Parts: sequence; structure tokens; C-alpha cells
Amino acid sequence: CGGSVSDSSGMLQSPNYPGSYPNDADCVWEIQVENNFRVTLTFRDIAMQSGTCQHDYIEVYDGPLHSSPLLGRFCSGSFPTYVSSSNMMSVRFHSDSRYSFRGFQARYSSIPAGHNTTIQCLPDYMHVVVSRQYLQSQGYSAQGVTLKDSRCRPTLTSQEVVFNIPYNGCGTTQEENNDTINYANTIRVASSGSVIKRKKNINLHVSCKMLRKSWQQVMYAAEDTVDVNEYQFGRYDMNITFYDSPAFLRQVRGSPYYIDLNQNLYLQACLRSPDPNLKVVVDTCVASPDPHDFNTLAYYLVRNGCPRDSSYATYYSPSSHFARFKFNAFEFMSRHPSVYLKCQMLVCRLGDYSSHCYRGCSSRAKRDTSSAEEEVDVVVGPLQLREGDAPNGNTW
Repeated sequence: CGGSVSDSSGMLQSPNYPGSYPNDADCVWEIQVENNFRVTLTFRDIAMQSGTCQHDYIEVYDGPLHSSPLLGRFCSGSFPTYVSSSNMMSVRFHSDSRYSFRGFQARYSSIPAGHNTTIQCLPDYMHVVVSRQYLQSQGYSAQGVTLKDSRCRPTLTSQEVVFNIPYNGCGTTQEENNDTINYANTIRVASSGSVIKRKKNINLHVSCKMLRKSWQQVMYAAEDTVDVNEYQFGRYDMNITFYDSPAFLRQVRGSPYYIDLNQNLYLQACLRSPDPNLKVVVDTCVASPDPHDFNTLAYYLVRNGCPRDSSYATYYSPSSHFARFKFNAFEFMSRHPSVYLKCQMLVCRLGDYSSHCYRGCSSRAKRDTSSAEEEVDVVVGPLQLREGDAPNGNTW
């Protein structure tokens, strides 16, 4: 149950709804709509164990589960509606081992945010757009808008002031804060008039915070001089590629990838980020015949950094942005025509020896991550056993 949801509207409901939900369920839905839209969530039915909501309950968060404010926690009563402050909202459903009821059903949709300043966290830079009409309505000129590093100038169009702010330049700073890695800069809006100033100078603080599975984008204004409060979310740029040997020179580009039973498979995960001070490692890899269900029939190769398959091994990587590993085509392959892999990668600060990237095998729960370490899921496949004259995996 649970998972990532990216449609502009849809339904959420407890497992087996309208039948009784299972005991010991813990489901998390991450709703992410388009940039500069908000999420509206309305509950249509709630039938759960009532009381203090300590046993069975629903939680709604204003963004990612582990890094965002709790909007509400409930198990009965009226049917509430919640609106996010960003383009992301998380919903958690939890049940204990005692009683079971019908559960819940809710509908979500997306609505325009309607702000005069927008921010996007792209792979290499922050893209910030300020409306010239908005500046003029507040009595400011577009010519007075600069970055902390005044040598990095914006692009002025007839309607907008546009900044492309690199993560590793133009005065951008890096900071670890709670469970985020924060890239921050300041856009300064200077008041006109050299002798008598009728207005305060404005500091717009913009930042991209790396969160669990996502980039969080934040903007706020100093001294409450401008009502700007933007949060947007994106995703890490991560992929996993098969290679034909432990030399990791030639990628396998055939899909499906036809393999032999007991053949060694070599994989490389790659994090695309301009920040050189990040490290990526393999946390969990699980195989399944269904690319949408890695719970019903699952075979773990590695879990929480602990190898579960005797053939699993890691290799030295030339860059901290790479994680290389291998395993042997397992007996699981002989029982299913196609097999998919879902791998969860951990991204940590390079040199942070307190993080799980350096501590290795851990018995921690999935949601227990330390500060400045993030999780990214990648699905690859299918893998198919070679039969008869099935083609070999093409490489380059």
C-alpha cells in the first residue's frame, strides 16, 4: 500500500476498502503535483477504531513525511479538507494488531498556487522568476534586483526578472540542517533613491533543500517586507545501468536484458549532481516479477545495507557519485518469465562518517535516517532468462 502519486487528481483509500483493512499496516502516499500548484485533499469516508487515535490513525503532512509539519492526525469524526503550502503532501495510514474496520477514502486535486515569485530546483541550478509587474506594484525597479554576488546578473524580460543560480557559485552556501542539505542564496531588491529611502531593501532568501527522495524548494523574505513563501519539490537525478563485466566499460543497452541462470550481473548507480561533496551507496535491492509490486513476491539481494544474497558484492568506484555492485542470476529467475529490480540508494554528505553511507549494514527501520542523508528509489529491468535463440544483451 502507499507509494508515489503524480497525477493531477485521484483517489486514496485504505487497503481492501470498503472491506476491512489489515492489521499492522503502515502505508505512506506521497502526492506530488506540478510545480507552482498546491494539493487539496478531502476525506469522503472514515471508519476506524475511534478514541485517542493511538492505535489506528491517519496523518497528513505538508510535504515529505519526515521533514514537514503535521497538518492533522485523526481516526474518526467529520471529514476534513487539507491544502498544502507546496506541490507536495504526504498521507500516512497506520493500524495496529487489534481491531479492523472499513478504513478511509479521500480525493485529492491540484490548484494553482497563484504567487508572483516562483522557484524550481533543477539538477545544476536554482531557477527563480520574479514578476516585474509585482515589483512595480510595490514600488521597486527591476534594475535594483541583484544576487548576494552582484557579479551574477539576472536576465530581464518585459515581464520577469529571471535568475539561474548555480549550486556551486554566485555566493551560494551549503549547510546541513536537521535532515536536509541546504543550498542557499539571497536575492536583494534595493530601494530606489540615493539620499532619502522611503522603503526598506528586501532580501529574498532562496534555497534548495535535499530531502528524502526529493529536492525541496523554499523562498522567504526577510523582515516580512514581502509576502513570499514558496515550497516546490522535485526528484534526485539518479539512474542504474547494467554493465557486461566487472571492468564497467561497456553498458548493456538491450531491453529486456536476456541472461543465463547463474550469470553474474554488474550494475552501476549514478547520481547526477554538481555538488562534489555527496556520496551514494546501495541501501536495499529487491527483485519482483511485478514492476509495481515489490511486496507480494519479493527476493532481497541487500536490505538496509546488509547483504541477503551470498553472491551480492560491491566494487570500488572512481567517484563518490557512483555505486558499483554485482550479484548472480538467482533461482528466483527460473520461476518467473521476467524479473525487475527496485533499488533504494542512500545519498549522504561525503566524509560524514556518522551516516549510514559509511556505517554499512544496519538494522534500522526504513524511516530512520540520520541528518543529511536521503533515499532514492530506482526500478530497473526486466531481466529474462535466455532461451533458444533469444538475442544477447547489446552493449556499447
